Amino acid sequence: MPSLFLQTRQPKFCTQRLRRLLAHSAPMVIMCVMAGMLHAQNIIRVGPDHATKTLASAAARAVDGDTFEVEAGEYRGDVAVWDKKNITVRAIGGRVRLIASGMAAEGKGIWVLRGGAMTVQGIDFTGARVPDKNGAGIRLESGRLTVRDCSFTDNQNGILTSNNPMVELDISDSEFGHNGYGDGQSHNLYVGEIAHLTVTGSYFHHAYVGHLLKSRAALNHILYNRLTDEIGGRASYELELASGGIAYVIGNIIGQGSQTENPHLISYGAEGYKWPKNELYLINNTLVDNRPQGGIFLRIKPGNVTVKAVNNLLVGRGKLEAGGPGDYRNNFTVDWDAFEQASREDYRLKRGAGLSGKVVDAGFVNGQALMQEREYIHPRRTQQLVAASRHPGALQSGR
Repeated sequence: MPSLFLQTRQPKFCTQRLRRLLAHSAPMVIMCVMAGMLHAQNIIRVGPDHATKTLASAAARAVDGDTFEVEAGEYRGDVAVWDKKNITVRAIGGRVRLIASGMAAEGKGIWVLRGGAMTVQGIDFTGARVPDKNGAGIRLESGRLTVRDCSFTDNQNGILTSNNPMVELDISDSEFGHNGYGDGQSHNLYVGEIAHLTVTGSYFHHAYVGHLLKSRAALNHILYNRLTDEIGGRASYELELASGGIAYVIGNIIGQGSQTENPHLISYGAEGYKWPKNELYLINNTLVDNRPQGGIFLRIKPGNVTVKAVNNLLVGRGKLEAGGPGDYRNNFTVDWDAFEQASREDYRLKRGAGLSGKVVDAGFVNGQALMQEREYIHPRRTQQLVAASRHPGALQSGR
């Protein structure tokens, strides 16, 4: 099809073709052709060489169901409000870099989302700053957002959501680094009291004083990620589940840096329990405390909460059990030299570490198996395990 077909929803030759088909074709053929044409009409190219040149104009012209394919390159000051349903925005030909350059949609961030379902893929968000110190790469106010292969760097918040209990956020294979204003109130990822947060295969690092990942969601799936503050990092918590809720934290590498401004790696319920069910399942994680002294792996606010921690590896002086009452089984403290190259964040166990085959079955809960099925592969992706977990910790293969 010519490129014009991608830019215009009702080209004249389409109408002429439909008239001929209506006169000479069987009903089933007509329906198939019309379906294909309508699908094609929903794909709009965006970029300097197309009729729709900016993301702002794309958002302004969008109708429910549109897909926008954005040519690779830098888009400076190209901020937008998206308020339609079932929208997809994806990069083609390489990365799309959205650089705020002092601009902010509605004074909130690079993008503001308050439509229905939206999918974003292959886009980098950087430089969001606003006077209230909450400038976000994406401000999610309503709907369901799916983020694939994106990055959020040097913003006051990477993604910031509302407290809308109908919102869902699903992030995979993405990166969050160097976000935060510096006051401890803004974070790499800042999730409010929404229905569901899922984060898989993603890399969180170097938050500026705030947390690597903070969530108040009712249901959290934090699966197979790397949350490591690393050299020069000044993040507070690596993972905060501030309002309790149900949290499956499985197969993650979680490490605090030596310069952290808070001794806790994982905090649960610190702001009080706001959901009917409060359950934390901490399974097959590698938890690393680089703080010279006083590091704390787990902090749990007392209350009506279920805690289950199984098959975790700990590097440091603390114990998971110090977090509070719960079911703690098969968690091992190991030295740095148990790993291939811990100084470079390579936390694959050496063959001589003596832990092979020591994994135990973590069981089922809420109809869901707790055993690890995938593992994190750096940078920012996962792979399926070729066999069942063999030993505690996040990384099972590559030894």
